[in-house]
Amino acid sequence: MKKEHILVIRFSAMGDVAMMVPVVYSLAHQYPDIRITVLSRAFARSFFEDLAPNVGFMVADLKNEYRGIKGLNALYRRLAAKQFTAVADLHSVLRSEYLRIRFNLGHYRVAHIDKHRKGRRRITSATNKELIQQPTSFQNYIDVFAKLGYPVEIQFKSIFPEEGGNLNMLPKEICVKKNYEQWIGIAPFAAHEGKTYPPRLMHQVIEQLIIKYPKARILLFGRGEQEEQCFTEWCEQHPACVHVGKLAETLHQELILMSHLDAMISMDSSNMHLASLTGTPVVSVWGATHPYAGFMGWGQTEKNAVQIPLDCRPCSIYGQKPCLRGDYACMRNIAPEAIVEKVTKIIDKR
Repeated sequence: MKKEHILVIRFSAMGDVAMMVPVVYSLAHQYPDIRITVLSRAFARSFFEDLAPNVGFMVADLKNEYRGIKGLNALYRRLAAKQFTAVADLHSVLRSEYLRIRFNLGHYRVAHIDKHRKGRRRITSATNKELIQQPTSFQNYIDVFAKLGYPVEIQFKSIFPEEGGNLNMLPKEICVKKNYEQWIGIAPFAAHEGKTYPPRLMHQVIEQLIIKYPKARILLFGRGEQEEQCFTEWCEQHPACVHVGKLAETLHQELILMSHLDAMISMDSSNMHLASLTGTPVVSVWGATHPYAGFMGWGQTEKNAVQIPLDCRPCSIYGQKPCLRGDYACMRNIAPEAIVEKVTKIIDKR
């Protein structure tokens, strides 16, 4: 009898792919006799290559090697040679849909994600808004595997052991955590303005945390022009601040570091999901988006979410739409003290 081998497809942004991890982990452990291969972008290798003995990973370079229809046909031929028995499309965009069509024609068992677009439109509508919790991404992924005959119950805490990742794998500048220190991570930026807390206000958060926890290290996560400018300034003003991107060379090193944080402050962004994969509590800051859209990090709670009630919120599922008011009050009206208070509650309980 042919051994079951499931192809799992998701090409998208880091946060969406990270949200697959608890589901794929649970699938692999609940069905140890099946093989699972995750097809995604190169960055995702760190999430899956050591996740479970029966989980493998394949890179799909859709911008170069597998670009366009010709490239997708080449990718399909490569995938078909692996003799998969089922295909789980957890993305459902044009590229994955094309591959899905090819697999369907080849008489594979194929299932794809339901993104619940009608419900999402209701919660982001400018008029007659219906603020109702939508199915989470985790549930949407679970539903796909159920369609293929593999119901899953998520049993996941962290990609690392209970004691966290191996600090010896980090650069010497950050590899020792003293007993009296608090390590607080901050990822202050996101892809869109509607999901980014103003840097001026985040700087006030940092100043208040340093006063409250004078022995703390403030570890700044993120890579980009905005991060480079702000982090450089903050590190020059505050010796407690550490620009993680200057020291950590790989995503895996950043995940190890996150696993030893006492708390993480993040936007509705990939860093919320990365910290969630390490079992670290996250104070998440929400502006144009909302936890009800289904993108809260795994194991996180809405009581640690910072958001203010506005009739226009949420105006977007992904935060990319221009502000209807023109002032991004959903972020700019959040007081720094509200974020610090959430962090304090987490640290004081540990």
